[in-house]
Amino acid sequence: MREHIAVGVLLLALVGWGPATAVGSTTLEQTPETRPTAQAQPTDCDFTQLYDETIGSVVTVQVRSQTGGGIGSGFVYDDSGHIVTNQHVVANASAVEVQFDRGEWATADVIGTDVYSDLAVLEVNDTPDYADPLAVNGSQPEPGRPVAALGSPLGLRGTITNGIVSGTNRSLPAGGPDGPTFPIPNTIQTTAAINPGNSGGPLVNCQGQVVGVNTAGAQGSDNTGFAVPASRVERVVPALVQNGSYANSYLGVSTLDVSPIVATANDLNVTRGVLVVETVTGSPAAEALRGSTGTRQVDGLEVPVGGDVILSIDGQRINSAEDLGSVLTQKRPGETVTVTVLRNGQRVEVRVVLARRPQPGQA
Repeated sequence: MREHIAVGVLLLALVGWGPATAVGSTTLEQTPETRPTAQAQPTDCDFTQLYDETIGSVVTVQVRSQTGGGIGSGFVYDDSGHIVTNQHVVANASAVEVQFDRGEWATADVIGTDVYSDLAVLEVNDTPDYADPLAVNGSQPEPGRPVAALGSPLGLRGTITNGIVSGTNRSLPAGGPDGPTFPIPNTIQTTAAINPGNSGGPLVNCQGQVVGVNTAGAQGSDNTGFAVPASRVERVVPALVQNGSYANSYLGVSTLDVSPIVATANDLNVTRGVLVVETVTGSPAAEALRGSTGTRQVDGLEVPVGGDVILSIDGQRINSAEDLGSVLTQKRPGETVTVTVLRNGQRVEVRVVLARRPQPGQA
């Protein structure tokens, strides 16, 4: 069961030369990001200098699998031969090779993946002397700031595209087309062109710091791309290097934003928060929270009624399902959280011990 539901169309930025070409059903929504705002940055970039300083650390990722193959991108993460890319680039890979900026090839092992952040870590035995690790800046980039996307769009190695941060805290659906979809919260929206083959490459600021990992472009749009935020890289990648996986937290609810029509149907005096439509059997929410008990027709629509309305978690305000997803990414399995809900017209605090999020399709 998904924590919230999304619709729309996006194109994962992976070039495929066989049946593995990736296209998925997705949506565009918003989530709050609680990381501190990035410090002041210049409003202008010398993109030529930026390219010269960073492109040596960017790699092309070539993947082979039983169903075909594909090309993505990645970047050097540390001095130990670790390279960051997208999970969807290396999913089901039988062999992975990376090519550095000056043409050197290296065989890579996939040492860790996390489907919920769409991040993966590769390891090579050696990197060229010029391929220095890129610094990761986990502060939230400000909308309007210039950025550049680096990688191998359409297999064109050593490409830079520039633009601005269009927005932050976007909820980007992932997964599909053959499996369930689920949201990646807090992604960065940018006008820098992100095309098939850019997946896994860095989105950098004017200082050459990684502020995101390019993951998808909106189908049919020339200036709408998305990147996994560097704040998620900071949390997830060290665990992938050490353990090969990352434990995401899990509450176990399906929800509906409290819009005016939902508030009317449920006789609520608030128009924020999320209505718990259903709890997943055996999940942390199953015993602690109450799902909807029926529906009521409002303006010709059947609206769920009777469930708890989640207003905050550990004091962090919940305005929407995107907020809920954002807060949960900051928590860890086994952590006890205080969930403030509106239940039968009264505010109630409920303590819930979060679990580890199961793999897609297993909940």
